[in-house]
Amino acid sequence: MSYTDPDQRWRDPHPQDRGPDATGAGAGRGAQARAAARAVGRGVSATARGARRTGRFAVTTARRAADAQGAAASGLNRLIEMHAFNTAGDAAVAISLAGSLFFSMPGSGGESSRSHVALFLGLTMLPFAIVAPLLGPFLDRFAHGRRWAIGATMGIRAFLCWILAGAITNESLMMFPAALGILVMSKAYGVTRAAAVPRLIPEGFTLVKTNGRVSMSGIVGVCVSAPIAGLCALAGPGWVLRYATLLFITATVLSIRLPAKVDRNQGEGTLSFTGELEETQPIRVGDQQPPKRGRVRVRIPRSVAFALRANCAPKWLYGFLLMFMSFLLQEHPLNGWSPTILLGVVAGGAGAGNFLGVVAASLLKNIRPQTTVTAILFLDAATTLVCALFYNVLTLALLGLVTGLGASLAKFSLDSTIQRDVPAGVQTSAFARSDTTLQLAWVVGGFVGIGLPLHAHLGLWVAFAVLTAWAVYVLASPRPEVVVDQA
Repeated sequence: MSYTDPDQRWRDPHPQDRGPDATGAGAGRGAQARAAARAVGRGVSATARGARRTGRFAVTTARRAADAQGAAASGLNRLIEMHAFNTAGDAAVAISLAGSLFFSMPGSGGESSRSHVALFLGLTMLPFAIVAPLLGPFLDRFAHGRRWAIGATMGIRAFLCWILAGAITNESLMMFPAALGILVMSKAYGVTRAAAVPRLIPEGFTLVKTNGRVSMSGIVGVCVSAPIAGLCALAGPGWVLRYATLLFITATVLSIRLPAKVDRNQGEGTLSFTGELEETQPIRVGDQQPPKRGRVRVRIPRSVAFALRANCAPKWLYGFLLMFMSFLLQEHPLNGWSPTILLGVVAGGAGAGNFLGVVAASLLKNIRPQTTVTAILFLDAATTLVCALFYNVLTLALLGLVTGLGASLAKFSLDSTIQRDVPAGVQTSAFARSDTTLQLAWVVGGFVGIGLPLHAHLGLWVAFAVLTAWAVYVLASPRPEVVVDQA
């Protein structure tokens, strides 16, 4: 075609080769294409405006909810925002590892995947099991700089996520130490956050309700982040980890903006699981006044010890159920059911149970911790027995629901017991040690789930036996006097 006409129009140099209506048809198609392009442009513009308005509304609503009921005045709203980004990043890391390490191994056989996951847990969880008990005492030394300690756990995870993204893409052995570092820093964050929460309680709130609101923000963070991480996973697990890096960088900035009172540590001490009180001044159980001088060692109150022992059972069951069912349902799905759907039923049930526990903790004004943890011990064992006797989709969903609900309510009950019965000066150490103990229970449950043969009834009967034996041990131990929380 040539561009020679003085009227600046294109003219076909070989019009004889085209049909009589070719020129008109071509012009019509061009006009249609331009109209379609304009329509697409308008649609994209409208979608962008709608997404911007929706995002602005979501952010405004989230901030209004975070600031409600005195949270803005106490500074809790900043912790809530930071925790949402933290859990969003953790969710992205979990999705990346699940897609790249757990079920997408070379040699698609189930035993290959299982052995690889066992290796991954051995190289990450076992060192973590050794390091975890040391986190609490170590972080106690940084109580005067708790905001920077929290920020460090975020910043280190951002760096390690970037390293892990490259290691997974290149199948480098660096993925194991990087994953271990992310795991340790995640637990260190949980410990430092638990120690910071009591300093940001709004007026009229209990610790249970405060932790419930913080946990609710975490659920929102996961719900928002998981679909985005899923889209990133389409481009590869490395991109999910790069997305997690951005989330942790944002959380690092938010952690530094926490209120200065998070760093206050006047009169703090160390909680000891053994040993006697070492302080010239007597400290009464339930005393909320810090000691006047020096650091102290306070023996763990009997009520806290009871709640902590009882919490180990639902935490163990959570780790066992996650690992055992993940491989069992992949290898031996129920008749007529897809393994993916079955895994969704169990995981969805556990997530729904955890959500119900958070809602209950946020709404209930009065929870009797001792009664709650005792009931959860029996409920977990009974539900596992029912699932072992009647193994089907409904009982699997019920077991997941009860496991999530029990773990959530038991943890809130433990937090309430620590607030009520541990002096304010040593609550930091109490939260640190209790969190690491529960994480070890999860690790043990996960290894039992990995090690058992993939037989549904055998695994469930073993779980029932372990839960029953632990319940007998907890109930046979010296029990605290019944104390009713004040509304």
